[in-house]
Amino acid sequence: MTETKQNYAYILQCADGTLYAGWTVNMRQRLRAHNAGTASKYTRARLPVALVYCQRFETKQQAMRRECEIKKMTRAEKLALIRRFAVQ
Repeated sequence: MTETKQNYAYILQCADGTLYAGWTVNMRQRLRAHNAGTASKYTRARLPVALVYCQRFETKQQAMRRECEIKKMTRAEKLALIRRFAVQ
């Protein structure tokens, strides 16, 4: 997976079992920042986090739109999305 100049929507599973959705241009760097406690207040209090879903997009707008869609999903819908991603 090439992180440079790409746009990603992602879901993290936190140590307490909660899910966090976001977007980034560099997935590897963003995951490191989350686990270092420097990416978001939400994940900082729930470390460590694990990447459970990631989808690449050509534009920032597409990735941000997908993040918004994910955040509107119920927990059950997010878990179903994660299961589908894990199978591929």
